[in-house]
Amino acid sequence: MDNIDKKNKFAEEVFTYRTAKDHKVFISWHGNQVMILKGKESEKFLAKIARADALEAQLIMAKVTGNFKRGNEKASKGK
Repeated sequence: MDNIDKKNKFAEEVFTYRTAKDHKVFISWHGNQVMILKGKESEKFLAKIARADALEAQLIMAKVTGNFKRGNEKASKGK
């Protein structure tokens, strides 16, 4: 597991999540929502997160979101 986070990015806890009453899971990266999980996907995610430590939780969220950031996204006008 030492080779997974060589630049120590996940120590900053770049991913966060919150759960809605209807069991939808909203995953954010640096405060920006990047994914919504619902149904069986959200149940599997919550089961994995429940038994994970902080680093493992970051890795789980990174895997779930996949390759969402490719570098060709346009910056918003407000930034």
